[in-house]
Amino acid sequence: FFLFFFFFQLWDLLQKLQFIMTYIAPWQIAWGSSFHVFAQLFAIPHNSAMLFFQTLATSVFSTPLSPFLGSVIFIASYARPIKFWEKNYNTKRSDHSNTRLAIQIEKDAGNDDNNLNSIFYEHLTRSLQESLCGDLILGRWGNYNTGDCFILASDYLNAFVHLIEIGNGLVTFQLRGLEFRGTYCQQREVEAITEGDEDNEGCCCCKPGHLPHLLSCNAAFNLRWLTWEITRTQYILEGYSIIDNNAATMLQVFDLRRILIRYYIKSIIYFTASSPKILDWIKDESIQKILQPYAKWHYIERDLAMFNINIDEDYVPCLQGITRASFCSVYLDWIQFCARKRVEHLDSDEDSPLVTLSFALCILGRRALGTAAHNMAISLDSFLYGLHALFKGDFRIAAKDEWVFADMDLLHKVVAPAIRMSLKLHQDQFTCPDEYEDPAVLYEAIQSFEEKVVICHEGDPAWRSAVLSNREELLTLRHVVDEGADEYKVIMLHKSYLSFKVIKVNKECVRGLWAGQQQELIFLRNRNPERGSIQNNKQVLRNLINSSCDQPLGYPMYVSPLTTSYLGTHSQLRNIWGGPVSLDNIKKWFRSKWLRMRKDCHAAHDERGNGEEADSGGGSASSSNSAGNSSQSSSSQPTRDGTPQLQASSQEVHQRAGRRKPRSQSVQAHTALNQRPPALSHSGPIAESRQPFIQTSTSAHEIAQRLSSSQLSFHNSATSVFSQSPAVPVAGQLTVQDQAAAMLRSSLASSTSSTLSLLFGKRSFSSALVISGLSAADGGNTSDTQSSSSMNIAMGPSARAASQAARQLPETCEATAATEPRTRREAGLAHAILMSQNLECRRASQEDMALEDTASQQSLSEEQ
Repeated sequence: FFLFFFFFQLWDLLQKLQFIMTYIAPWQIAWGSSFHVFAQLFAIPHNSAMLFFQTLATSVFSTPLSPFLGSVIFIASYARPIKFWEKNYNTKRSDHSNTRLAIQIEKDAGNDDNNLNSIFYEHLTRSLQESLCGDLILGRWGNYNTGDCFILASDYLNAFVHLIEIGNGLVTFQLRGLEFRGTYCQQREVEAITEGDEDNEGCCCCKPGHLPHLLSCNAAFNLRWLTWEITRTQYILEGYSIIDNNAATMLQVFDLRRILIRYYIKSIIYFTASSPKILDWIKDESIQKILQPYAKWHYIERDLAMFNINIDEDYVPCLQGITRASFCSVYLDWIQFCARKRVEHLDSDEDSPLVTLSFALCILGRRALGTAAHNMAISLDSFLYGLHALFKGDFRIAAKDEWVFADMDLLHKVVAPAIRMSLKLHQDQFTCPDEYEDPAVLYEAIQSFEEKVVICHEGDPAWRSAVLSNREELLTLRHVVDEGADEYKVIMLHKSYLSFKVIKVNKECVRGLWAGQQQELIFLRNRNPERGSIQNNKQVLRNLINSSCDQPLGYPMYVSPLTTSYLGTHSQLRNIWGGPVSLDNIKKWFRSKWLRMRKDCHAAHDERGNGEEADSGGGSASSSNSAGNSSQSSSSQPTRDGTPQLQASSQEVHQRAGRRKPRSQSVQAHTALNQRPPALSHSGPIAESRQPFIQTSTSAHEIAQRLSSSQLSFHNSATSVFSQSPAVPVAGQLTVQDQAAAMLRSSLASSTSSTLSLLFGKRSFSSALVISGLSAADGGNTSDTQSSSSMNIAMGPSARAASQAARQLPETCEATAATEPRTRREAGLAHAILMSQNLECRRASQEDMALEDTASQQSLSEEQ
């Protein structure tokens, strides 16, 4: 215990010495006031052995060592344990939920930047709550310990993060947000953090430069005399990019105000026509009775303080007002377009109640804007004041417009969202001025903004809820009164990822400066707002640290409650760590493993079945490959006339067929009976699955035996072969090999016919043959016809022509099947037969080539 206590106090001693040596270094003196100039001289005898012993004593008793009035004279504060007591911080956000209605209307509560911008630090706290613990464990914040202090710095967000407690898989922290537009001292210290030292090439008084990827001597020396260090240059967090535009610049001329009023009226019409209560409003007799004057074409709305030719497009100068006819001439097309977008029919002609209601609401909306602007529409300040009043919901309804109170949804669901939508449309029209002239484009834009964009006042609780729920885009109109400046800003927020710099600060420096502020303000009663203890000091970040202290010592914009970040909420570590051990997680783990094991077992069973069926299907083809294997490789051999002929290997065909998953016989029959494929193909699982039922090939040795035992005439073989094929000119006398080929083709055709008749029935097979064009069915009897897999064993031009005619048989069958459709069942049978015959044709053509080579070799031997 004593050894641990010794090392702990030794580490505190080293941090105190670093703070003191950096603060009193004579080459980086930062005088905050005239007192600091004299204190620097009188501190020379003080900064000696006595200061060292004082530092040693304060490290033993855990006492902060604070600079007196921000000078280089250090005094010890009272002893305190390293604990943290949370209190009720006076940095609550003021909005419409916790202020009186009179204050909201008269004084516009919470109109200062600090109160309105505190929501962004609250959102930053939520983002850190999800990722801080995981990022600390991953080492993205460097070395850390309980009580360490960090500063997150970006372009406009500067937050002080204090690690309160570190546990197993959790971190408790507190965030303190500083001002967006800080003082000069704060900006100078932020610049010192963000600027780099790569351009420093000095060494004492010279500038010899530095080696690549290394700092110069002066830069390295200056970085050592700092109480802070940058641990990460780019730390990404979810946040909002803020764009603020001055509303006075955007609405300074009358043409821009005219565009805003036009979008205001069109938005009122849109929300009126798209409201689900529009039919009730039109049929309400009390509302229609009050709106009778607006239904008259000669009615004129005169009010010189409300309506103006400069901003109202439907203003009639000769009548000095707005009429129903002038209103319809400008906005009738838009009313009819919005009415056509509804599902149910809505009458929208010139005399319809919809036009009357829209005209009355547009007059009411413009009169409310003029009333809020104190009847001074020409003045820009008055116009902006009235626009902001309507934007936050302060509607002053005149006596003649009290008919709107018949249903408050007319005000809350039509007029109020219209003024907000008009501001959004006015912002977007600067990028594409003529885009919203098309009614379809404008309608889609309003519909899209209504769903995706949150447009409300910052005092509305819906604004805070939208920011904390990470909505994609937000827009508001802000009235800022700060130090005599009275201006209106259009604030646009876009969800994005913000880049911060993580700066680790010496925690003894933070304790000392906070203790000095407490002593100066509470015990010495110094009320000077420009006191020297808060002036900028880049070496210790004195202004940033002192301004982040609790009120009234500092002036933080936002101080979060104690927030705990857990390891399980980190998105990257969740996949690696696996989450906490619970009964639900254990159940999910066993379930996932069981489902995976079942899936693997099914896959292994299917692969074993595929191998067995592939072996059985390849048995019939093995006999045909026993002879002439040397000629079945993918090589080019010369024929008798000297032209090369490509011969593909039939083993590759069997291998490809064996790798595919075959179907069972029941599935094949069901597919053939109930399905009709959209097109025929020469390959596929259907064609290859018919392999066990087709006798396709014989060996060359068997053909030679048949040549010696039987003699067939050319006429009978030619008749059976070419009964369904086009006529082929034959030149010369065919040899005995041709007769053998004819005999082989006849036997193959008869065997195929008998097999398919056995599978599908005689009548179905006859119908299929009729559909495919292979034979003509006559009374259910079929003749042995030659299929598309016939072999041509001949030599010379006539034999090649016959071989080409035999290869064209599948195409002829496909054309015949397409032109002569039958019932769905017969078409499915025909398709199955065609698939099997196409595969037989391919195999037979390969065997034709092999037999042709064998016959040519025999003829050459006879000639020799």
